Amino acid sequence: MAPNIDNGHPIPENEIDRILELSDLDLDYTDLKKYLNDLSKLAAKVAGTSISFVNLIDSFTQWTVSYAGFELDQMSREDSVCQYTIASEEEFEIKDLTNDERFNDKFYVKGDPNLVYYFGVPLTTKSGQNIGALCVLDKKSKELDPEKKELLKLIADEVVNRLDFLKQNQELRDELTDLKETHRKVSHDIRGPIGGIIGLSQILESDAKNNIKSEDYLELISLIRKGGESVLELANDIMNRDGCNQKPSEGEFNCESFCLKLKELYVPQAKSKNVNLIIQNTQEVDSVLFSKAKLLQIAGNLISNSIKFTPQKGIVKVEVDIIESAEGQSNLLVIKVTDDGIGMSQETIDKILSDTTSSLDGTAGEKGYGFGLSLVKHLVMKAHGFINVDSKEEKGTTFVVTLPV
Repeated sequence: MAPNIDNGHPIPENEIDRILELSDLDLDYTDLKKYLNDLSKLAAKVAGTSISFVNLIDSFTQWTVSYAGFELDQMSREDSVCQYTIASEEEFEIKDLTNDERFNDKFYVKGDPNLVYYFGVPLTTKSGQNIGALCVLDKKSKELDPEKKELLKLIADEVVNRLDFLKQNQELRDELTDLKETHRKVSHDIRGPIGGIIGLSQILESDAKNNIKSEDYLELISLIRKGGESVLELANDIMNRDGCNQKPSEGEFNCESFCLKLKELYVPQAKSKNVNLIIQNTQEVDSVLFSKAKLLQIAGNLISNSIKFTPQKGIVKVEVDIIESAEGQSNLLVIKVTDDGIGMSQETIDKILSDTTSSLDGTAGEKGYGFGLSLVKHLVMKAHGFINVDSKEEKGTTFVVTLPV
């Protein structure tokens, strides 16, 4: 897998397939430590280093989803060493970061934790995509023997196995959520016809009472009414039990919890560039629940893109809204991301919407990898939604994504 080079930064030649595979895992990057921290600790112990990380790398960001020895959550992709690891076929090693011009000016080399040694192994999926890296690091140079390197590769394989297990587990949760929704719809749909039967039987029962020769007829009508009332009571019970649980489950968001998660993930990214990120829920009543599926990937890539093209002290505003639809139709989730950045020409907008846009650099020199917005469009179309882009050069950009939920 030979990497392409973008202004000195490596890009795997299968980059779009790589980020699609990472997106397909549909991971919450803040919720993985409890599943992977034991592997981070094991990696550091095997290598004899003071620090180890499990990093996942998307179009814009390196997400540290597990660590040992030094706490880290995220950094820009172009600042990372692991960007070179994911472009390698097996491993990537730097014995002295202070003497490597690619890294000697990075904050983690010049300042705390003053790193010197790096060894990274790609996190490779079954289809051959490098979605991230397991790396071990130290404040002094090291020599890792072949046996230790092989053990680290085994640990990296176990990381991928666990991520795959989490995906399968979430798919089962989604199936259960779909089943619950089907039950709710069935219980709702049977209330009307059963209520009609009960009403009709009451009319017939009233008429039959005036005819003393209709005892048998009256008894049959009474049985119909009682049976209908029993079924209606069951349907009401199902509806009431579904309706009393308005808090999101592990596989769901409401607008409030979605906004809180976006703040947790992307406010640090905005602060690191001195950009003011505002995320708000425009709903007064937050009772509509919706699946988490792919929402963090869609919103996150839009937010990262806006931060990238917004200058320091600029503003990126995210608004999340639900448009409730008529009974039997899907509600609509609207995600609006507005920035006062450098904007785009109509030609660039057309290229984005036709998946032909090339890489651009951000306002602080961030390298443009050119795949984040392509991923957003792919995910939105796959979810049967649509995306609108409104922008003028030097006057900012607004993305509006509408999804059925």
